[in-house]
Amino acid sequence: MPLNKIKIVLKSGKDQSVRRYHPWIFSGAIKKIYGEPAEGDIVYVYDNKDEFLALGHYQPGSIAVRILSFEDIIPDKEFFRERIKSAMEYRKTIGLLDNDSINVFRLVHAEGDNLPGLIADYYNGIVVIQMHSVGMYRIRNEIASLIAEVMDGRVKAVYDKSESTIPFKSGVGGLNEFLYGKSDPVIVKENGFSFKIDWTTGQKTGFFIDQRENRMLLGEYTNGRSVLNMFGYTGGFSVYAMKDAVLVHSVDSSASATALANENVRLNFGDDKRHTGFQVDAFEFLDDIKDKYDLIILDPPAFAKHNNVLSNALQGYKRLNMKAIEQIRPGGIIFTFSCSQVVSRENFRKSVFAAAANTGRNVRILHQMSQPPDHPVNIYHPESEYLKGLVLYVE
Repeated sequence: MPLNKIKIVLKSGKDQSVRRYHPWIFSGAIKKIYGEPAEGDIVYVYDNKDEFLALGHYQPGSIAVRILSFEDIIPDKEFFRERIKSAMEYRKTIGLLDNDSINVFRLVHAEGDNLPGLIADYYNGIVVIQMHSVGMYRIRNEIASLIAEVMDGRVKAVYDKSESTIPFKSGVGGLNEFLYGKSDPVIVKENGFSFKIDWTTGQKTGFFIDQRENRMLLGEYTNGRSVLNMFGYTGGFSVYAMKDAVLVHSVDSSASATALANENVRLNFGDDKRHTGFQVDAFEFLDDIKDKYDLIILDPPAFAKHNNVLSNALQGYKRLNMKAIEQIRPGGIIFTFSCSQVVSRENFRKSVFAAAANTGRNVRILHQMSQPPDHPVNIYHPESEYLKGLVLYVE
């Protein structure tokens, strides 16, 4: 261990998950800390017999260490360069780099790319990053320059949008700003459709990139149908549905999201009267839609970000799906999702099953959905599989 470095020793038996390469160490596993680490410091983790296990960023709270490496190395600039380069090479392998029909994708997916605490999304030459740990936030400038370097001329600007994602208890006052270059909002291409991306005012980094493949699947079911896109945000599902639906209604409580959804529909279909955007509370809108729609998309924001509200979240999913199943036309199709990491695939299914049972209608599962490969799931970190969805056929 390097001199003057902080050492964390785990309790006896609490090293097993680390030996299975899980990238988190919880505070309850810690026996002793040698030194006084500040949030974001690099710490070195040992078992109860003084054998090195891992190193990572320290943070007070339930997740005490986000592991960067299981090797006893110094995580210097070259270390992060190689990790970002590996993430880029992976995107090349899955066909997203230099793709003529898609220029929007996730470049770095935190634990899925062995860079816990870092999200980086690519928008037609602009990379928007979000830091979810103080350790990553401390080196944001280095990360931005490395991304530009590794992407070899494909990046015009890097924008840091970490103000709302840095752990609030840290007291670190993040500032959303360009760290490399400058750019106005851009237009991106996704499977032949165009979308305007505004990373400054939009949710997350500006667009729900993780639904790309599920939007493609939706397009197979919209022909001749009346479509309701709940929690429509910037209209991603609505644009795909507009290709051959009879009508498409986008619903969101945000005025800016509704306006951007309308703009994205116009960008692809002009002033097409088949589409209408509604700025209204989703649950209120669902109170009176009996037999108006035969395809409904339910893609709500995360109902639960912590386990202590999991029960309420599951009730929320049940209530939402029950309203849709009750009122959709016979022969209707529902695309329903959960993006809550703490809601397991099994728990989400149970909530939807309970909703269906309460309606008494016959419901079949057509498809089970997840996140696309540019949001990779680290096999040692099942929590990184956060997006789950079902396509239902309702008689």
